Amino acid sequence: MTKDEKFELAEKYIVENQQAYYRLAFSYVKNKENALDIVQEAIFKALRSIDRLDEVNYLKTWLYRIVVNTSIDFIRKHQRVSIMEDDMLESHLPASENEMSDLDLQEAVDQLPPTYKTIIILRFFEDLKIDEIAEITGDNVNTVKTRLYSALRKLRVEMGEEQVYE
Repeated sequence: MTKDEKFELAEKYIVENQQAYYRLAFSYVKNKENALDIVQEAIFKALRSIDRLDEVNYLKTWLYRIVVNTSIDFIRKHQRVSIMEDDMLESHLPASENEMSDLDLQEAVDQLPPTYKTIIILRFFEDLKIDEIAEITGDNVNTVKTRLYSALRKLRVEMGEEQVYE
């Protein structure tokens, strides 16, 4: 497949899945403008280096990896300083107990180290399979499973649903 054909295929795929990439970036930075910047930068990086994609069957995981890495780089550069939008601020004022537990879960996920956070987001928010996550993160399947279970354990402890016995 030529570089131009790969470029056109990637361009079409990006347009069809732009909401998923935005959701993924937003789950990291919790800010509309920053998420859009991340997606834009990730798309630029992907299209600029499209010739490095050897197998077009891996386009989905390749693009997810670029968005995840761009999001993590953004957070490192900005050291978790984020500007919240009005609707995001309102979401921090829960009206019901159910909304409170959603907020607690969101905060607990945000407290996870980047490796665990990435796996939780990809598995439960983006509904990807373990093998797809392994491809995106560059880890083997067993490592992803171990990190997923560790992350879930950390979330349970963080949310007070599990006793810690030492």
